Amino acid sequence: MGTFATLEEAKEYFRNDRFAANAGIQLDELSEKTSTCSLVLMDDHKNAYGGVMGGAIFTLADLAFAALANQIHNPSVASQVSINYLSATKGEKLFAKAKCLKDGKSTSVIQVDVIDDSGKYIACYMGNAFKL
Repeated sequence: MGTFATLEEAKEYFRNDRFAANAGIQLDELSEKTSTCSLVLMDDHKNAYGGVMGGAIFTLADLAFAALANQIHNPSVASQVSINYLSATKGEKLFAKAKCLKDGKSTSVIQVDVIDDSGKYIACYMGNAFKL
């Protein structure tokens, strides 16, 4: 069993992640091996060019990563992360789907795929979570 007994317990815990919460990011699903977060895109998420700000996409992926990492072992912190932006979204909602690739003794390796509501692949985030 993971750290959180229910999705509601995890949501309550991550309400304290104020940056993501203030951005409108929601934790939608959480299991022992996956998590999914979503973000309804608003004008506040846009950059000067009119596209979605890379930081908004990163924050969405980062919360999905954090939820899964801390479901596996709490507390866990990011020790290294990277993101590749692949496409601009034309959609109205983004989803970040995290999966654990390796759960080791002291670290977990987690991949987060960001897609939009049309199924377009927007970004790929890779992170290492250090188990404290």
